[in-house]
Amino acid sequence: MTAGRILLVCLLLISVSGWAQKKNKNQLQKEKQQNLEKIREVEKILGETAALKKNTLGELNALNQRIIEQQNLIASINEEIKFLNSEIGENNDIIQALEEDLTKLKKEYAAMLFAAQKANNSTTRLTFLFSAPSFDQFVMRLRYMDQYSEKRRLQAEAITEVQDELAGQVREIESIREEKNQLLNQELTENQNLADLKKKQNDLVKNLQREEKKLRRDLEETKKSVAALDKKINELIREEIEREAASANAASTKKNVELSSNFEENKSKLPWPVSSGFISQKFGRNAHPVLKGIVLQNNGVNIQTKENEKVRTVFEGEVRRVAFFPSLGTSVLINHGDYFSVYTGLKDVYVKVGEKVMVNQEIGQVRENQEGIPELRFQIFRNNEPQDPQNWLRKQ
Repeated sequence: MTAGRILLVCLLLISVSGWAQKKNKNQLQKEKQQNLEKIREVEKILGETAALKKNTLGELNALNQRIIEQQNLIASINEEIKFLNSEIGENNDIIQALEEDLTKLKKEYAAMLFAAQKANNSTTRLTFLFSAPSFDQFVMRLRYMDQYSEKRRLQAEAITEVQDELAGQVREIESIREEKNQLLNQELTENQNLADLKKKQNDLVKNLQREEKKLRRDLEETKKSVAALDKKINELIREEIEREAASANAASTKKNVELSSNFEENKSKLPWPVSSGFISQKFGRNAHPVLKGIVLQNNGVNIQTKENEKVRTVFEGEVRRVAFFPSLGTSVLINHGDYFSVYTGLKDVYVKVGEKVMVNQEIGQVRENQEGIPELRFQIFRNNEPQDPQNWLRKQ
């Protein structure tokens, strides 16, 4: 392979590899930016929660989520550092290849210069030309000498091109190393922030453990309220299913099937019922964050959010029930064919029974729970069977 072709291949590898890496790098930086935005959101909720009341489960939930987001940020920084290490390795390989090409080109050029110096001797040059056995040979030798001069010129240009490319690669690798050093410094800072958060978490858990009796009283009261809520929701859904079956006709059945199908097609794509917040209690069985040996059952998810946050529908449907539950607030049950979505913990409800609602329509505001923490209980049912809402909502 000639020097020119070697250089061309190097340049193509650099350009193709650079395009792919830039895309991946942009993706990593976007993920890091998203983590920073989540941190800012949780920080705001944590600040509001701590200001309302010190040493609460709501504050601990917000702090736990803040730690998760901090760990995600550190993980994204580490991924970016790994990527830069790979980029540095690839650039080093390119630099080594260019240096080898440059050495070879210079060696060839030195041999050309030596030959040219001998040929430039006037006697040698004239002897070479006039010793030709024919005029055609004379012309061919003259043309050869011109071509040889042109080749030297091209060889000199190739050396210059490789030297320029080599210098560019060196500058690029220095820039990448500087970027990596900045990320390493950022990682140190974020690791220290994580250590501070974990210390704060540990102190808060100790403070809450001192209030175990109160926590157990509040837990029993919450359990009773949630059990009453779940029982009532099951009754309401059963009543709605029976009512629908009794009044069903061909048109309503077809509409019900279409709505159910549309709802199912949007699994993992549904919008969140609040614009900001995080899941403070997941679906299914959850260990109590402070009380050892206590397991909580949840038929939906709890979403801790900001004060006076608006609650929105996750899909089009019809409001079937609006009911108030002591200590939990108002619940709104919306039908989506064979599916129901339930929003509990509302105040200032904006909808009424029988009203048709659209996706993302505001139906009320989140009220504060017993601790004074703004929290929404959100559930999805397929007929009477509870679904994990996290499988239906789009990832944040």
